[in-house]
Amino acid sequence: MADVTIYTKEGCPYCEAAKKHYNDEGVAFKEIDVHQKPGAKEKVLELTGGQRIVPVIVDGAEVKIGFGGG
Repeated sequence: MADVTIYTKEGCPYCEAAKKHYNDEGVAFKEIDVHQKPGAKEKVLELTGGQRIVPVIVDGAEVKIGFGGG
């Protein structure tokens, strides 16, 4: 099983929806709050090509920007 990491920020409804989706599917994930972990904002910018958006979901080698419900 691939490791899943979700970059989030507090108060983000899309982040909450993504976490709920993965929990409902029984997929374990690591959550990183971009405002709490040093270097996380820079990592998100790197992953998104400079876009300031969360959630960013890293599932193995795949990077998903944003969350649309599935």
